[in-house]
Parts: sequence; structure tokens; C-alpha cells
Amino acid sequence: MSYKIPIFLSYPKPHLKKQDEFIEKIKVILDKKGFIGRTLGVTDYDMDEPLTAIRRLMLECNGLITIALRRTYIETGTIKANSDNNEKSIPIKDKWMTSPYCQIEPAMAFQIGLPVLIFREHGVIQDGVLEKGIIGTYLPEFNLDDDMDKYLDDGEWNQILGKWEGYVRKVVENKGCPPKLY
Repeated sequence: MSYKIPIFLSYPKPHLKKQDEFIEKIKVILDKKGFIGRTLGVTDYDMDEPLTAIRRLMLECNGLITIALRRTYIETGTIKANSDNNEKSIPIKDKWMTSPYCQIEPAMAFQIGLPVLIFREHGVIQDGVLEKGIIGTYLPEFNLDDDMDKYLDDGEWNQILGKWEGYVRKVVENKGCPPKLY
């Protein structure tokens, strides 16, 4: 039996079959690359409050992938509605929000220095760490109405995942080195 490198796999509980299938395909890809995704409430459980449990699990991992799935649908809405300081309100229509943990977990991983890779489902609002460039890595968007296998075989997916994989393997290597005093 070979050793699998633990990574934190963050995603909201899928509510669509396509979302479930996408997560399963990603788990298979990670497994083939020698990684094992660990997800609080799926592979790991803890009796402490969620943020403590997340931090504890994250410290045992070597990187994080977040998959920001659609969760809450906004048919029509307004950003900065009724602003009283002359900020222009922005209408939004047919957009989605994801779980707040898709913001919290990548931010926590970033703060402890783990490599972070975020994938955002098409239609999910680009806000917080889900904005391109906030964490410093490219933030790809996927559309589950398209062919999933084609997307996961695409050069974009493989290049981004490969770059992140290199960072994760460096974390594993560095964890084995003694601290330097100079």
C-alpha cells in the first residue's frame, strides 16, 4: 500500500447529481496523483466547534482545493442597496452564492501557508477569495452543463492542477526538514 498525501478538499454538500458526479471525478483524479482528499463531515469528524475542527484537520494536510458549488440562487437582487454614502447600487440577476465555508477554508489555508486552489462553478458570484487574484492563483470556472470529462482532460485544468501539485509536494518535502536557525 502506498502513502497518499492528505489534502483538504473543501466543497459544500452537493444538491445536484451533476455536482456530486463532479466531486467524485475530482476525488478519482486526486487519488491517481497520490493525494487523498479530507473533508470535515465526510471523511473526518470532530466534536469541537467548526473553525477549531477545520484548523486541526488543515494542519494535518499539505494543500487545499475548494470547489465553490452553486448553493443559493438569487433570481434578482441588489448589491449595496439603499446606500447612503453615494455608492452606486449594482443589480444582480440569475446568480448563485456558494457556502460561506468556500470563503473561510481557503482563507484559513492561506494564513497557514498551504497551497490553495479554488474552482468556481459557473454563475457563482465572484466575491471575497472567489475573486480572481485575491489569493494569487488563477481561479478557473467550470460549467456543469458542459462535458465534465472534456473539462477535466483540458489543458487548463491539467496545467493548474499540476502547478498546485508541485506546491503541495514541496510542502510535504519541507515538513520533513529541520528548522533553520540562520
